[in-house]
Amino acid sequence: MRGNVAAITLVLFGVFFLLKNLGLINFSLAELFSTWWPVILIAVGLSMFMMPRDGKKD
Repeated sequence: MRGNVAAITLVLFGVFFLLKNLGLINFSLAELFSTWWPVILIAVGLSMFMMPRDGKKD
């Protein structure tokens, strides 16, 4: 599952940069990041919470 998320993320970034280079979208990734950076932190925290832990359960 973790490999799939990384692959999907890379594809989405590639599509974003392709559309930007072709002039089909007109916004800045830095501007988007400066607005939505807390959502990135929440997503990372949730993904860490949902991942199975290595080791024995007590």
